[in-house]
Amino acid sequence: MTSLDLFADPIELSAALVDIESPSHHEEAIADAVEGALRGLEYAEVARFGNTVVARTNFGLGSRVVLAGHIDTVPLADNTPHKLVDGTLHGCGSVDMKSGMACYLAAFARLAEPSKAAHDLTVIAYEGEEVAQEYNGLYHLERDHPEWLEGDIALLGEPSGAIIEAGCQGTIRVFVDAHGTRAHSARSWLGHNAAHDLAGVLTRIAAYTPRAVEIDGCEYREGLNVVGLEGFVATNTIPDHARLIVNFRYAPDRSVEEAKAHLEEALSLDDGLTLTYDDIAPGALPGLGDPVAAGLVKAVGGNFRAKFGWTDVARFSSLGVPAVNFGPGDPGFAHKKDEQCPTDQITQVFEQLMSYLSVNESE
Repeated sequence: MTSLDLFADPIELSAALVDIESPSHHEEAIADAVEGALRGLEYAEVARFGNTVVARTNFGLGSRVVLAGHIDTVPLADNTPHKLVDGTLHGCGSVDMKSGMACYLAAFARLAEPSKAAHDLTVIAYEGEEVAQEYNGLYHLERDHPEWLEGDIALLGEPSGAIIEAGCQGTIRVFVDAHGTRAHSARSWLGHNAAHDLAGVLTRIAAYTPRAVEIDGCEYREGLNVVGLEGFVATNTIPDHARLIVNFRYAPDRSVEEAKAHLEEALSLDDGLTLTYDDIAPGALPGLGDPVAAGLVKAVGGNFRAKFGWTDVARFSSLGVPAVNFGPGDPGFAHKKDEQCPTDQITQVFEQLMSYLSVNESE
């Protein structure tokens, strides 16, 4: 089993994690290494569920901060082992999100002793984030062991450019279907063109004015968009079925039910059209007004913004735990063959975490 030194420089720890290849469904080796390292900490309570490893302190400090990150990556692309070139760490998972995980593990290890941390800490290294929800280790914790997600605030180590990206927007994906009668296009009056029946709703979506809303100083910008169009038989045939695939990204001040009601009102489907919900995920409020979050905002110099995409912070928010994304690296490099993370951002995130979490800096 590969051994990890959680007390190494976070850049070195990031590189070590990159070198343990862990595409989704193959996280056993990295989970073994993380578990072995955490079990070496005297005051940490450690548990493992599948290839998800969790640990926490129980010093009775009156507040708890959860540090969570996934240990799986997308499939390899000849980009392991790591390379360190001109202050940049290259390799699969370097930005999404083994560098963030390294910062969290390193901070937890250093503060998992009495009198060192300002808050009790929980660290979660979970499997299966890059694949379907049924494999997501955080989803399984939420369902089967929600006590491990309890806290006053949760940080998710997703790449955010080393600033806070607070909360996340919710997302709904629907199918709008029309049904007609197939006919030869030379005798179109003998059929009924299903694609034409989508003209009304397509026009309404194109004319939709999205809302912008500010929450805790973060501006979330909604969007209603057609992301797919289907409806083809042959170039000389009237289609008897046509479909719009529509995505609604909504601000986290809307509940799922409120978002669904607004979407249906915006679409205002014409008679004969059918609406099918394909995917629904709730948003997550930023929670930056919480006193525990205020210390984090201070530690990062007040640098924060809204998270537009959906992330696993929503799982914490559903349990009443404010959650933010905070990790090194540009998410634009995620999943790319040339995935990379600036080492100065790894150092920055680690130092800001220590400033936020350490008792000496938080007093």
